[in-house]
Amino acid sequence: MLRIHEIKLGLVESLDELPDKIKKKLNQPQLKIQSFSIFKESIDARNKEDIKFVYSLDFQVKDEAALLKNATKLRIEKVKVNADTKSHLNNKAQSPENLPYRPVIVGFGPCGMFSALRLAELGYKPIVLERGKSLDDRVKDVQAFWTEGKLNPESNVAFGEGGAGAFSDGKLTTQIKDLRVRKVLEELVNAGGPADILYKQKPHIGTDILRNVVVEIRKRIIVCGGEVRFQSKLSGISMNEASEQSGISMNEASEKNEQRTLKLKINNQEELVTQSLILAIGHSARDTFHMLHEVGLAMAQKPFSIGVRVEHPQKVIDEAQYGSHFAHPRLGAADYKLSHHCQDGRGVYTFCMCPGGLVIGAASEAGCLVTNGMSYHSRAADNANSALLVDVRTEDFPSSHPLAGIAFQRRWEKEAFILGGSNYMAPAQKMGDFLAGNSEGKQGSVKASFKPGVRFTDISTCLPDFAVFALKEAIPILGQKLTGFDNAEAVLTAIETRSSSPVRILRDDDFCGSILGIYPAGEGAGYAGGIISAAVDGLKVAEAVHASLQNR
Repeated sequence: MLRIHEIKLGLVESLDELPDKIKKKLNQPQLKIQSFSIFKESIDARNKEDIKFVYSLDFQVKDEAALLKNATKLRIEKVKVNADTKSHLNNKAQSPENLPYRPVIVGFGPCGMFSALRLAELGYKPIVLERGKSLDDRVKDVQAFWTEGKLNPESNVAFGEGGAGAFSDGKLTTQIKDLRVRKVLEELVNAGGPADILYKQKPHIGTDILRNVVVEIRKRIIVCGGEVRFQSKLSGISMNEASEQSGISMNEASEKNEQRTLKLKINNQEELVTQSLILAIGHSARDTFHMLHEVGLAMAQKPFSIGVRVEHPQKVIDEAQYGSHFAHPRLGAADYKLSHHCQDGRGVYTFCMCPGGLVIGAASEAGCLVTNGMSYHSRAADNANSALLVDVRTEDFPSSHPLAGIAFQRRWEKEAFILGGSNYMAPAQKMGDFLAGNSEGKQGSVKASFKPGVRFTDISTCLPDFAVFALKEAIPILGQKLTGFDNAEAVLTAIETRSSSPVRILRDDDFCGSILGIYPAGEGAGYAGGIISAAVDGLKVAEAVHASLQNR
Protein backbone atom coordinates (compact mmCIF):
# COMPACT_ATOMS: atom_id res chain seq x y z
CA MET A 1 0.00 0.00 0.00
CA LEU A 2 1.32 3.44 -0.99
CA ARG A 3 0.28 6.87 0.19
CA ILE A 4 0.25 10.09 -1.80
CA HIS A 5 -0.63 13.59 -0.66
CA GLU A 6 -1.97 16.83 -2.16
CA ILE A 7 -4.41 15.30 -4.63
CA LYS A 8 -7.01 17.96 -5.43
CA LEU A 9 -10.56 17.94 -6.74
CA GLY A 10 -12.69 20.91 -7.73
CA LEU A 11 -16.29 21.26 -6.62
CA VAL A 12 -17.60 19.85 -9.90
CA GLU A 13 -15.19 16.90 -9.96
CA SER A 14 -16.22 13.53 -8.51
CA LEU A 15 -14.37 11.04 -6.34
CA ASP A 16 -14.26 8.69 -9.33
CA GLU A 17 -11.64 10.98 -10.85
CA LEU A 18 -9.15 10.41 -8.03
CA PRO A 19 -7.29 7.48 -9.72
CA ASP A 20 -6.63 9.65 -12.75
CA LYS A 21 -5.47 12.44 -10.45
CA ILE A 22 -2.97 10.03 -8.88
CA LYS A 23 -1.64 9.06 -12.32
CA LYS A 24 -1.30 12.68 -13.31
CA LYS A 25 0.52 13.55 -10.08
CA LEU A 26 2.95 10.67 -10.71
CA ASN A 27 3.18 11.52 -14.41
CA GLN A 28 2.41 7.91 -15.26
CA PRO A 29 -0.80 7.85 -17.34
CA GLN A 30 -0.47 4.09 -18.05
CA LEU A 31 -0.24 3.12 -14.38
CA LYS A 32 -2.85 0.55 -13.31
CA ILE A 33 -4.26 1.41 -9.90
CA GLN A 34 -5.82 -1.68 -8.36
CA SER A 35 -7.61 0.10 -5.51
CA PHE A 36 -7.57 3.31 -3.51
CA SER A 37 -9.03 4.73 -0.31
CA ILE A 38 -9.19 8.15 1.30
CA PHE A 39 -6.85 8.63 4.23
CA LYS A 40 -7.45 12.36 4.78
CA GLU A 41 -9.78 14.94 3.24
CA SER A 42 -9.76 18.70 3.78
CA ILE A 43 -11.16 21.81 2.12
CA ASP A 44 -8.95 24.59 0.78
CA ALA A 45 -11.13 27.70 0.56
CA ARG A 46 -8.38 30.31 0.54
CA ASN A 47 -9.35 31.15 -3.03
CA LYS A 48 -13.13 31.41 -2.73
CA GLU A 49 -13.50 31.40 -6.52
CA ASP A 50 -11.69 28.08 -6.83
CA ILE A 51 -12.43 25.97 -3.77
CA LYS A 52 -10.67 22.62 -3.70
CA PHE A 53 -10.99 19.34 -1.82
CA VAL A 54 -7.50 18.14 -0.88
CA TYR A 55 -6.78 14.44 -0.31
CA SER A 56 -4.19 12.09 1.04
CA LEU A 57 -4.86 8.75 -0.64
CA ASP A 58 -3.76 5.17 -0.07
CA PHE A 59 -3.52 3.16 -3.27
CA GLN A 60 -2.32 -0.21 -4.53
CA VAL A 61 -0.45 -1.05 -7.71
CA LYS A 62 0.99 -4.36 -8.90
CA ASP A 63 4.63 -3.25 -8.83
CA GLU A 64 5.09 -1.05 -5.77
CA ALA A 65 8.86 -1.54 -5.79
CA ALA A 66 9.23 0.27 -9.11
CA LEU A 67 7.47 3.35 -7.76
CA LEU A 68 9.30 3.26 -4.44
CA LYS A 69 12.65 3.58 -6.23
CA ASN A 70 11.66 7.19 -6.85
CA ALA A 71 9.57 7.66 -3.68
CA THR A 72 11.21 10.94 -2.68
CA LYS A 73 10.85 12.46 -6.12
CA LEU A 74 7.28 11.22 -6.52
CA ARG A 75 6.40 12.20 -2.95
CA ILE A 76 4.90 8.87 -2.06
CA GLU A 77 5.48 6.60 0.93
CA LYS A 78 5.05 2.98 1.85
CA VAL A 79 2.23 2.32 4.31
CA LYS A 80 2.02 -0.86 6.28
CA VAL A 81 -1.44 -2.38 6.39
CA ASN A 82 -3.15 -1.42 9.66
CA ALA A 83 -0.19 0.76 10.66
CA ASP A 84 -2.54 3.58 11.55
CA THR A 85 -4.47 1.38 13.95
CA LYS A 86 -1.43 0.06 15.82
CA SER A 87 -2.14 -0.17 19.53
CA HIS A 88 0.31 0.79 22.25
CA LEU A 89 -1.01 -2.16 24.22
CA ASN A 90 -0.38 -5.84 23.60
CA ASN A 91 -3.80 -7.11 22.59
CA LYS A 92 -2.85 -10.65 23.62
CA ALA A 93 -2.10 -9.67 27.22
CA GLN A 94 -5.02 -10.52 29.44
CA SER A 95 -5.97 -9.86 33.03
CA PRO A 96 -4.19 -11.92 35.69
CA GLU A 97 -6.02 -14.99 36.91
CA ASN A 98 -7.77 -14.83 40.28
CA LEU A 99 -7.67 -11.04 40.43
CA PRO A 100 -9.23 -10.31 43.84
CA TYR A 101 -10.91 -7.02 42.92
CA ARG A 102 -12.37 -5.67 39.70
CA PRO A 103 -11.26 -2.24 38.47
CA VAL A 104 -13.83 0.51 39.03
CA ILE A 105 -14.37 3.48 36.73
CA VAL A 106 -16.28 6.55 37.87
CA GLY A 107 -18.02 8.36 35.02
CA PHE A 108 -19.30 7.16 31.66
CA GLY A 109 -18.36 10.02 29.37
CA PRO A 110 -15.78 9.50 26.59
CA CYS A 111 -12.89 8.95 29.01
CA GLY A 112 -14.66 6.48 31.27
CA MET A 113 -16.26 4.73 28.33
CA PHE A 114 -12.99 4.01 26.55
CA SER A 115 -11.24 3.06 29.79
CA ALA A 116 -14.02 0.57 30.42
CA LEU A 117 -13.96 -0.74 26.86
CA ARG A 118 -10.22 -1.34 26.93
CA LEU A 119 -10.23 -3.06 30.31
CA ALA A 120 -13.25 -5.14 29.32
CA GLU A 121 -11.49 -6.28 26.14
CA LEU A 122 -8.58 -7.45 28.30
CA GLY A 123 -10.82 -9.49 30.55
CA TYR A 124 -10.84 -7.31 33.67
CA LYS A 125 -14.64 -7.09 33.87
CA PRO A 126 -14.61 -3.45 35.02
CA ILE A 127 -17.44 -1.87 36.98
CA VAL A 128 -18.56 1.57 35.81
CA LEU A 129 -20.30 3.90 38.25
CA GLU A 130 -22.33 6.63 36.52
CA ARG A 131 -24.25 9.06 38.70
CA GLY A 132 -26.69 9.92 35.92
CA LYS A 133 -29.21 7.84 34.00
CA SER A 134 -29.03 5.77 30.85
CA LEU A 135 -29.47 7.76 27.66
CA ASP A 136 -33.15 7.01 27.07
CA ASP A 137 -34.12 8.22 30.52
CA ARG A 138 -31.57 11.02 30.48
CA VAL A 139 -32.96 12.46 27.23
CA LYS A 140 -36.39 12.73 28.86
CA ASP A 141 -34.93 14.69 31.80
CA VAL A 142 -33.00 17.01 29.50
CA GLN A 143 -36.07 17.68 27.36
CA ALA A 144 -38.07 18.50 30.51
CA PHE A 145 -35.36 20.99 31.47
CA TRP A 146 -35.35 22.60 28.04
CA THR A 147 -39.13 22.86 27.72
CA GLU A 148 -40.26 23.36 31.32
CA GLY A 149 -37.18 24.57 33.19
CA LYS A 150 -37.20 21.51 35.47
CA LEU A 151 -33.60 20.67 36.38
CA ASN A 152 -32.66 17.22 37.64
CA PRO A 153 -29.25 17.74 39.33
CA GLU A 154 -28.33 14.09 38.75
CA SER A 155 -29.59 13.71 35.18
CA ASN A 156 -28.89 16.58 32.80
CA VAL A 157 -26.62 17.73 29.99
CA ALA A 158 -23.55 17.16 32.21
CA PHE A 159 -24.46 13.94 34.02
CA GLY A 160 -25.53 10.64 32.50
CA GLU A 161 -24.54 8.08 29.89
CA GLY A 162 -22.22 9.60 27.30
CA GLY A 163 -21.29 12.61 29.43
CA ALA A 164 -21.63 16.15 28.12
CA GLY A 165 -20.58 14.93 24.67
CA ALA A 166 -23.93 13.20 24.21
CA PHE A 167 -25.51 16.67 23.94
CA SER A 168 -22.97 18.37 21.70
CA ASP A 169 -21.93 18.57 18.09
CA GLY A 170 -19.92 15.40 18.48
CA LYS A 171 -16.81 17.15 17.16
CA LEU A 172 -13.86 14.79 16.87
CA THR A 173 -11.08 17.26 16.09
CA THR A 174 -8.00 17.17 18.26
CA GLN A 175 -4.50 18.61 18.32
CA ILE A 176 -2.91 15.55 19.95
CA LYS A 177 -0.67 13.23 17.93
CA ASP A 178 -1.29 9.73 19.20
CA LEU A 179 -1.99 6.45 17.41
CA ARG A 180 -4.80 5.84 19.89
CA VAL A 181 -6.78 8.56 18.08
CA ARG A 182 -7.27 6.15 15.20
CA LYS A 183 -8.43 3.41 17.55
CA VAL A 184 -11.03 5.74 19.06
CA LEU A 185 -12.33 6.73 15.63
CA GLU A 186 -12.51 3.12 14.49
CA GLU A 187 -14.41 2.09 17.61
CA LEU A 188 -16.89 4.91 16.98
CA VAL A 189 -17.40 3.72 13.39
CA ASN A 190 -17.78 0.11 14.54
CA ALA A 191 -20.51 1.30 16.91
CA GLY A 192 -22.47 3.02 14.14
CA GLY A 193 -20.67 6.31 13.57
CA PRO A 194 -20.31 7.61 10.00
CA ALA A 195 -17.32 6.14 8.15
CA ASP A 196 -16.12 9.55 6.96
CA ILE A 197 -14.92 10.47 10.47
CA LEU A 198 -11.88 8.31 9.68
CA TYR A 199 -10.64 10.77 7.07
CA LYS A 200 -12.40 14.12 7.42
CA GLN A 201 -10.13 16.96 8.51
CA LYS A 202 -12.85 18.17 10.89
CA PRO A 203 -14.88 15.05 11.65
CA HIS A 204 -18.10 15.21 13.59
CA ILE A 205 -20.87 12.76 14.42
CA GLY A 206 -23.72 14.93 15.63
CA THR A 207 -25.57 14.46 18.89
CA ASP A 208 -28.33 12.38 17.28
CA ILE A 209 -25.98 9.69 15.96
CA LEU A 210 -23.57 9.91 18.88
CA ARG A 211 -26.25 8.89 21.36
CA ASN A 212 -26.79 5.62 19.49
CA VAL A 213 -23.04 5.05 19.27
CA VAL A 214 -22.68 5.47 23.04
CA VAL A 215 -25.32 2.82 23.72
CA GLU A 216 -23.63 0.38 21.32
CA ILE A 217 -20.28 0.83 23.07
CA ARG A 218 -21.97 0.20 26.42
CA LYS A 219 -23.36 -3.06 25.00
CA ARG A 220 -19.86 -4.03 23.87
CA ILE A 221 -18.49 -3.45 27.35
CA ILE A 222 -21.19 -5.64 28.86
CA VAL A 223 -20.66 -8.44 26.32
CA CYS A 224 -16.97 -8.42 27.29
CA GLY A 225 -17.88 -8.90 30.95
CA GLY A 226 -18.01 -5.30 32.12
CA GLU A 227 -20.83 -3.76 34.14
CA VAL A 228 -22.36 -0.27 33.92
CA ARG A 229 -24.33 0.92 36.93
CA PHE A 230 -26.45 4.02 36.40
CA GLN A 231 -27.68 6.33 39.16
CA SER A 232 -24.64 5.21 41.16
CA LYS A 233 -22.81 8.20 42.58
CA LEU A 234 -19.39 7.86 44.21
CA SER A 235 -20.00 9.49 47.59
CA GLY A 236 -16.98 8.43 49.60
CA ILE A 237 -13.59 6.68 49.62
CA SER A 238 -11.79 5.05 52.51
CA MET A 239 -8.63 2.94 52.62
CA ASN A 240 -7.56 -0.15 54.44
CA GLU A 241 -5.03 0.01 57.28
CA ALA A 242 -2.09 -0.03 54.91
CA SER A 243 -3.65 2.86 53.05
CA GLU A 244 -4.48 5.29 55.83
CA GLN A 245 -1.68 7.66 54.96
CA SER A 246 -2.97 9.38 51.86
CA GLY A 247 -0.09 10.40 49.69
CA ILE A 248 1.92 7.17 49.98
CA SER A 249 3.83 6.67 46.76
CA MET A 250 3.76 3.65 44.47
CA ASN A 251 7.42 2.94 45.23
CA GLU A 252 6.88 3.08 49.00
CA ALA A 253 3.99 0.65 48.73
CA SER A 254 6.00 -1.72 46.56
CA GLU A 255 8.91 -1.69 49.01
CA LYS A 256 6.56 -2.65 51.81
CA ASN A 257 4.84 -5.23 49.59
CA GLU A 258 1.49 -3.73 50.54
CA GLN A 259 -1.70 -4.69 48.75
CA ARG A 260 -3.76 -1.60 49.34
CA THR A 261 -7.49 -1.54 48.78
CA LEU A 262 -10.00 1.26 48.41
CA LYS A 263 -13.50 1.07 49.86
CA LEU A 264 -15.95 3.03 47.74
CA LYS A 265 -19.24 4.31 49.08
CA ILE A 266 -22.03 4.54 46.50
CA ASN A 267 -25.04 6.78 47.06
CA ASN A 268 -23.91 7.00 50.72
CA GLN A 269 -24.77 3.33 51.22
CA GLU A 270 -23.41 0.46 49.15
CA GLU A 271 -19.70 -0.29 49.27
CA LEU A 272 -17.35 -1.66 46.63
CA VAL A 273 -13.75 -2.70 47.19
CA THR A 274 -11.10 -2.23 44.53
CA GLN A 275 -7.38 -1.73 44.07
CA SER A 276 -7.80 0.33 40.88
CA LEU A 277 -10.10 3.33 40.69
CA ILE A 278 -10.23 5.42 37.52
CA LEU A 279 -11.71 8.88 38.07
CA ALA A 280 -13.30 9.99 34.79
CA ILE A 281 -15.69 12.32 36.58
CA GLY A 282 -15.93 15.18 34.06
CA HIS A 283 -15.56 18.88 34.81
CA SER A 284 -18.99 19.45 36.39
CA ALA A 285 -18.91 16.97 39.29
CA ARG A 286 -18.24 19.66 41.85
CA ASP A 287 -19.47 17.70 44.86
CA THR A 288 -17.16 14.84 43.88
CA PHE A 289 -14.20 17.22 43.65
CA HIS A 290 -14.94 18.40 47.20
CA MET A 291 -15.20 14.84 48.46
CA LEU A 292 -11.89 13.90 46.84
CA HIS A 293 -10.21 16.96 48.35
CA GLU A 294 -11.45 15.99 51.80
CA VAL A 295 -10.13 12.46 51.30
CA GLY A 296 -6.70 13.95 50.67
CA LEU A 297 -6.27 13.47 46.92
CA ALA A 298 -3.79 16.10 45.74
CA MET A 299 -5.13 18.66 43.31
CA ALA A 300 -4.31 22.14 42.10
CA GLN A 301 -5.93 25.16 40.53
CA LYS A 302 -6.05 25.27 36.74
CA PRO A 303 -6.79 28.21 34.43
CA PHE A 304 -9.93 27.99 32.31
CA SER A 305 -12.13 30.39 30.34
CA ILE A 306 -15.38 32.31 30.65
CA GLY A 307 -17.62 34.02 28.14
CA VAL A 308 -20.76 33.69 26.06
CA ARG A 309 -22.26 31.84 23.13
CA VAL A 310 -22.42 33.88 19.92
CA GLU A 311 -25.01 33.15 17.22
CA HIS A 312 -25.10 34.24 13.58
CA PRO A 313 -27.30 33.08 10.71
CA GLN A 314 -25.48 30.09 9.22
CA LYS A 315 -25.79 31.69 5.80
CA VAL A 316 -23.62 34.61 6.98
CA ILE A 317 -20.83 32.22 7.97
CA ASP A 318 -21.19 30.17 4.78
CA GLU A 319 -20.84 33.27 2.59
CA ALA A 320 -17.90 34.55 4.60
CA GLN A 321 -16.03 31.27 4.23
CA TYR A 322 -17.08 30.06 0.77
CA GLY A 323 -18.03 33.20 -1.16
CA SER A 324 -20.33 32.66 -4.12
CA HIS A 325 -20.13 28.87 -3.66
CA PHE A 326 -21.65 29.04 -0.17
CA ALA A 327 -24.76 27.05 -1.16
CA HIS A 328 -22.92 24.20 -2.88
CA PRO A 329 -24.23 20.91 -1.43
CA ARG A 330 -20.78 19.33 -1.17
CA LEU A 331 -19.52 22.03 1.16
CA GLY A 332 -22.11 21.82 3.89
CA ALA A 333 -22.33 24.27 6.79
CA ALA A 334 -19.14 26.27 7.24
CA ASP A 335 -17.29 26.66 10.51
CA TYR A 336 -14.63 29.03 11.84
CA LYS A 337 -11.91 29.34 14.45
CA LEU A 338 -10.84 32.81 15.60
CA SER A 339 -8.63 34.33 18.26
CA HIS A 340 -7.27 37.66 19.45
CA HIS A 341 -4.56 38.64 21.93
CA CYS A 342 -5.78 41.66 23.89
CA GLN A 343 -3.64 44.61 24.93
CA ASP A 344 -3.86 43.56 28.58
CA GLY A 345 -2.58 40.09 27.70
CA ARG A 346 -5.91 38.30 27.87
CA GLY A 347 -6.70 35.85 25.12
CA VAL A 348 -10.10 35.82 23.42
CA TYR A 349 -11.00 32.88 21.21
CA THR A 350 -13.84 30.89 19.74
CA PHE A 351 -14.33 27.34 20.94
CA CYS A 352 -16.64 24.39 20.26
CA MET A 353 -18.09 26.00 17.13
CA CYS A 354 -21.38 24.35 16.10
CA PRO A 355 -22.37 24.95 12.46
CA GLY A 356 -26.13 24.74 11.91
CA GLY A 357 -26.66 24.15 15.61
CA LEU A 358 -28.45 25.23 18.76
CA VAL A 359 -27.46 26.94 21.99
CA ILE A 360 -28.65 24.84 24.91
CA GLY A 361 -29.05 25.05 28.67
CA ALA A 362 -26.44 22.88 30.37
CA ALA A 363 -26.87 23.57 34.08
CA SER A 364 -26.02 20.85 36.58
CA GLU A 365 -26.64 22.77 39.83
CA ALA A 366 -29.82 24.39 41.05
CA GLY A 367 -29.72 28.16 40.79
CA CYS A 368 -26.87 28.21 38.26
CA LEU A 369 -27.14 28.96 34.53
CA VAL A 370 -24.76 27.43 31.97
CA THR A 371 -24.84 27.44 28.17
CA ASN A 372 -23.37 25.05 25.63
CA GLY A 373 -23.62 24.32 21.90
CA MET A 374 -25.16 21.36 20.11
CA SER A 375 -25.63 20.20 16.50
CA TYR A 376 -27.33 17.26 14.88
CA HIS A 377 -25.43 15.35 12.20
CA SER A 378 -27.11 17.28 9.40
CA ARG A 379 -26.09 20.67 10.85
CA ALA A 380 -29.22 22.04 9.24
CA ALA A 381 -30.44 24.54 11.85
CA ASP A 382 -30.70 28.22 10.89
CA ASN A 383 -27.93 29.54 13.13
CA ALA A 384 -24.25 28.92 13.66
CA ASN A 385 -23.02 29.23 17.22
CA SER A 386 -19.74 29.16 19.06
CA ALA A 387 -18.39 29.80 22.51
CA LEU A 388 -16.63 33.18 22.62
CA LEU A 389 -14.28 32.94 25.57
CA VAL A 390 -11.79 34.97 27.61
CA ASP A 391 -8.88 33.52 29.56
CA VAL A 392 -9.40 33.19 33.30
CA ARG A 393 -6.18 33.08 35.32
CA THR A 394 -5.72 31.51 38.71
CA GLU A 395 -5.00 34.96 40.15
CA ASP A 396 -8.62 35.83 39.26
CA PHE A 397 -9.83 33.16 41.68
CA PRO A 398 -11.14 34.31 45.07
CA SER A 399 -8.55 32.35 47.09
CA SER A 400 -5.61 29.96 46.90
CA HIS A 401 -7.80 26.93 47.69
CA PRO A 402 -7.46 24.19 45.04
CA LEU A 403 -11.20 24.40 44.35
CA ALA A 404 -11.39 28.19 44.20
CA GLY A 405 -11.96 28.04 40.44
CA ILE A 406 -15.23 26.22 41.08
CA ALA A 407 -16.30 29.03 43.42
CA PHE A 408 -15.44 31.53 40.67
CA GLN A 409 -17.54 29.62 38.13
CA ARG A 410 -20.45 29.27 40.52
CA ARG A 411 -20.53 32.99 41.32
CA TRP A 412 -21.03 34.02 37.71
CA GLU A 413 -23.41 31.17 36.90
CA LYS A 414 -25.63 32.37 39.75
CA GLU A 415 -25.48 35.94 38.41
CA ALA A 416 -26.56 34.70 34.97
CA PHE A 417 -29.38 32.62 36.48
CA ILE A 418 -30.78 35.66 38.32
CA LEU A 419 -30.33 37.96 35.32
CA GLY A 420 -32.23 35.52 33.11
CA GLY A 421 -35.21 35.57 35.46
CA SER A 422 -34.33 32.77 37.91
CA ASN A 423 -36.14 30.20 35.77
CA TYR A 424 -33.23 28.84 33.66
CA MET A 425 -33.91 31.21 30.80
CA ALA A 426 -30.62 32.77 29.71
CA PRO A 427 -29.68 36.46 29.57
CA ALA A 428 -28.98 37.47 25.97
CA GLN A 429 -28.11 40.66 24.11
CA LYS A 430 -27.63 41.86 20.57
CA MET A 431 -23.96 42.24 19.78
CA GLY A 432 -24.43 45.85 18.74
CA ASP A 433 -26.06 46.72 22.06
CA PHE A 434 -23.32 44.94 23.98
CA LEU A 435 -20.55 46.78 22.14
CA ALA A 436 -22.31 50.12 22.57
CA GLY A 437 -22.97 49.54 26.27
CA ASN A 438 -26.74 49.81 25.83
CA SER A 439 -28.47 48.37 28.89
CA GLU A 440 -31.95 47.99 27.39
CA GLY A 441 -32.87 44.55 26.13
CA LYS A 442 -33.90 44.43 22.48
CA GLN A 443 -34.36 41.40 20.23
CA GLY A 444 -33.12 41.88 16.67
CA SER A 445 -33.41 40.00 13.42
CA VAL A 446 -31.40 36.99 14.61
CA LYS A 447 -33.58 34.72 16.70
CA ALA A 448 -31.80 33.17 19.68
CA SER A 449 -32.06 29.39 19.70
CA PHE A 450 -31.39 28.85 23.41
CA LYS A 451 -33.47 26.24 25.19
CA PRO A 452 -35.38 26.88 27.56
CA GLY A 453 -35.47 30.49 26.24
CA VAL A 454 -33.80 33.90 26.57
CA ARG A 455 -34.40 37.23 28.23
CA PHE A 456 -32.82 40.17 26.40
CA THR A 457 -30.96 42.35 28.88
CA ASP A 458 -27.51 43.75 29.67
CA ILE A 459 -25.31 40.66 29.85
CA SER A 460 -22.27 42.62 31.03
CA THR A 461 -23.65 42.46 34.58
CA CYS A 462 -23.17 38.68 34.71
CA LEU A 463 -19.60 38.71 33.38
CA PRO A 464 -16.37 39.74 35.12
CA ASP A 465 -15.23 43.22 34.14
CA PHE A 466 -12.06 41.86 32.55
CA ALA A 467 -14.15 39.59 30.31
CA VAL A 468 -16.41 42.47 29.22
CA PHE A 469 -13.42 44.65 28.34
CA ALA A 470 -11.68 41.84 26.47
CA LEU A 471 -14.78 40.90 24.45
CA LYS A 472 -15.43 44.51 23.47
CA GLU A 473 -11.85 44.86 22.26
CA ALA A 474 -11.77 41.55 20.43
CA ILE A 475 -15.13 41.42 18.62
CA PRO A 476 -14.44 44.23 16.08
CA ILE A 477 -11.04 42.73 15.31
CA LEU A 478 -12.52 39.26 14.86
CA GLY A 479 -14.98 40.90 12.47
CA GLN A 480 -12.01 41.93 10.34
CA LYS A 481 -10.89 38.31 10.23
CA LEU A 482 -14.32 36.86 9.42
CA THR A 483 -16.76 39.07 7.54
CA GLY A 484 -19.99 39.50 9.46
CA PHE A 485 -18.73 38.20 12.78
CA ASP A 486 -19.21 41.60 14.44
CA ASN A 487 -22.67 42.11 12.92
CA ALA A 488 -24.79 44.19 15.29
CA GLU A 489 -27.71 41.74 14.99
CA ALA A 490 -25.74 38.70 16.17
CA VAL A 491 -26.86 37.35 19.54
CA LEU A 492 -24.68 36.86 22.62
CA THR A 493 -26.10 34.43 25.20
CA ALA A 494 -24.58 34.15 28.67
CA ILE A 495 -22.93 32.38 30.31
CA GLU A 496 -20.32 29.86 29.12
CA THR A 497 -18.14 28.58 31.98
CA ARG A 498 -17.55 24.87 31.37
CA SER A 499 -15.16 24.84 28.42
CA SER A 500 -12.58 23.10 30.64
CA SER A 501 -12.00 22.09 34.22
CA PRO A 502 -10.82 24.70 36.76
CA VAL A 503 -9.07 21.88 38.67
CA ARG A 504 -6.23 19.49 37.94
CA ILE A 505 -6.06 16.28 39.99
CA LEU A 506 -2.34 15.60 40.17
CA ARG A 507 -0.91 12.33 38.87
CA ASP A 508 2.56 10.90 38.27
CA ASP A 509 4.20 9.45 35.18
CA ASP A 510 2.37 6.17 35.82
CA PHE A 511 -0.97 8.05 35.75
CA CYS A 512 -1.49 7.39 39.46
CA GLY A 513 -2.75 10.13 41.75
CA SER A 514 -1.36 10.95 45.17
CA ILE A 515 -3.34 8.05 46.67
CA LEU A 516 -2.11 4.69 45.46
CA GLY A 517 -4.65 2.96 43.23
CA ILE A 518 -6.51 6.13 42.18
CA TYR A 519 -6.06 7.18 38.56
CA PRO A 520 -7.33 10.69 37.67
CA ALA A 521 -8.29 10.84 34.00
CA GLY A 522 -9.90 12.88 31.26
CA GLU A 523 -11.24 16.37 31.01
CA GLY A 524 -12.47 16.77 34.57
CA ALA A 525 -9.09 15.83 36.00
CA GLY A 526 -7.44 18.40 33.73
CA TYR A 527 -5.83 16.12 31.13
CA ALA A 528 -8.08 16.45 28.08
CA GLY A 529 -10.12 18.98 26.14
CA GLY A 530 -12.72 17.27 23.98
CA ILE A 531 -14.21 13.92 23.05
CA ILE A 532 -11.14 12.47 21.34
CA SER A 533 -8.48 13.65 23.79
CA ALA A 534 -10.64 12.46 26.70
CA ALA A 535 -11.13 9.05 25.08
CA VAL A 536 -7.41 8.75 24.36
CA ASP A 537 -6.58 9.64 27.95
CA GLY A 538 -9.03 6.96 29.03
CA LEU A 539 -7.14 4.41 26.94
CA LYS A 540 -3.81 5.52 28.39
CA VAL A 541 -5.05 5.19 31.94
CA ALA A 542 -6.56 1.78 31.19
CA GLU A 543 -3.15 0.70 29.91
CA ALA A 544 -1.54 2.01 33.11
CA VAL A 545 -4.00 0.06 35.26
CA HIS A 546 -3.36 -3.03 33.17
CA ALA A 547 0.42 -2.66 33.61
CA SER A 548 0.05 -2.17 37.35
CA LEU A 549 -2.18 -5.19 37.84
CA GLN A 550 0.08 -7.36 35.67
CA ASN A 551 2.95 -6.65 38.06
CA ARG A 552 1.10 -7.61 41.25
